[in-house]
Amino acid sequence: MIRICLAVAVLLLVLPAPAPAYESGPRGTPEGPHRQQMHWIPSLAAQPPNWVLVTQVCRPTVDKVPGDTPAPLMVLNHGSPANGGQRPAVKPYACDSEPAAWFLNRGYVVAMPLRRGYGETSGPWLEEYGRCSDPDFARGGLATAEDIESAVRYLDRLPYVQPGRTVIVGQSAGGWGSLAYSSRNPQGVAGIINFAGGRGGWVGGRPNTNCVPQRLVEAAGAYGKTARIPTLWIYTQNDTFFAPDLSRAMHAAYVAGGGRAEFHMLPAQGTDGHGFLLAYRSAQLWGPLVETYLAGLKP
Repeated sequence: MIRICLAVAVLLLVLPAPAPAYESGPRGTPEGPHRQQMHWIPSLAAQPPNWVLVTQVCRPTVDKVPGDTPAPLMVLNHGSPANGGQRPAVKPYACDSEPAAWFLNRGYVVAMPLRRGYGETSGPWLEEYGRCSDPDFARGGLATAEDIESAVRYLDRLPYVQPGRTVIVGQSAGGWGSLAYSSRNPQGVAGIINFAGGRGGWVGGRPNTNCVPQRLVEAAGAYGKTARIPTLWIYTQNDTFFAPDLSRAMHAAYVAGGGRAEFHMLPAQGTDGHGFLLAYRSAQLWGPLVETYLAGLKP
């Protein structure tokens, strides 16, 4: 009997611990003028279904949107570090970051989810597109789209969110994933804004190189075949990840496939325009374009 007990004890030590169960929902209480609060959003695509997307939610100040009065939602999707070892350090954008503040000042609720494999979010990183010599950029973007979908479905049910007027914004890999999300024609999403979106840049640590540029163009065209939501694309002349010729080719393929896309190429920004969305006062440049785009969306 003692031997059996010892054997069971050893077996329990050897077996891997079960995955922790995460309870979705808000964490703590709203804080500060933007009533910022962390939420754990269940991943709809996860197997087993116990992964959550750690998400920061910021709300307009009460002088703009009092109490729980429903307001439109903007979901801001982050990029992906060129060095995969930096993914665990990724944090949600702050309420006072350039894009968040711009939308908050216009009465939007702003949500900033961390996708699977980034920062404190649970689950593996699933945005891999395969070998650089044979990339599947479409697949990588669709994995991002799955997490965007999980976030939107959860956030739409919050009492202070007005369903049907949601705007999706993404930068770099988040912009590419937002375009992938457009191919699903999600209900309740009014528009999608892509800032410097793409994948596979800086091959071998070299600027203006991509694994297989034509594969990126083809993937954009594939997204466009089923996308019908109006999108806005904004790039810069000195984006070292996606040069002007490449971003224009992606846009042309997306439109040729049937997608609706307005394209803008902005002048060079700093030493590398790829991350210009988050630069201090960058909204002075891109804000008017976004303002006009939003005004043209169906209510």
